[in-house]
Amino acid sequence: MTKYTLTYFDVEALGEPIRMLLSYGNLDFTDNRIDYEKDWAKFKTAMPMGQVPILEADGKVMYQSLAISRYLARLVGLYGENPLEDYEIDNAVDNINDFRAKLAGAQYEQNAVAKEEKFKLLKAETIPYFLEKLDAIAAENDGHFALKKFTLADVYFTGMSNYLSLMAQQDITANYQNLKKVVENTIATPGIKEWVEKRPKKV
Repeated sequence: MTKYTLTYFDVEALGEPIRMLLSYGNLDFTDNRIDYEKDWAKFKTAMPMGQVPILEADGKVMYQSLAISRYLARLVGLYGENPLEDYEIDNAVDNINDFRAKLAGAQYEQNAVAKEEKFKLLKAETIPYFLEKLDAIAAENDGHFALKKFTLADVYFTGMSNYLSLMAQQDITANYQNLKKVVENTIATPGIKEWVEKRPKKV
């Protein structure tokens, strides 16, 4: 049986969808967590492209969080059954990732004045725009993001949801019942449910 090792920081963020997929598939994995302040400098030079997460399996080192997530989704049956279904799932994941990128652009802005301006725009326009669009997609798909069934897209959103809320400075599901339904459906799913109950409480 393949043994997996996920290496990421001691937070949810980009690593959490991967942890959820591994847990859903009942895949044996080591959750290797790096302390950013203490350990990252020595780890970084050994990482492909100088970044994490990475997933190791049978001597193969995989990197890029979305590529890893898509690989695992195929492995555990959370991808489509044909290219068109794959597109629907990819489209939903990419929409969510676009939202993440917008939030991250403000969250990690180093210039204080620019950061303040970016957050003003986020709160006035970007956050409501994306959440309304994503909520509508979830409504159309009966509490899912694609194909009206449980897929990678639901896991990706749920795994990222706490991190997205942190960057948005608000609970992103509070006023969006269909997004809340996606999260509730996902964390009630066997494998993921058990992971959420035991995981470290760090966003």
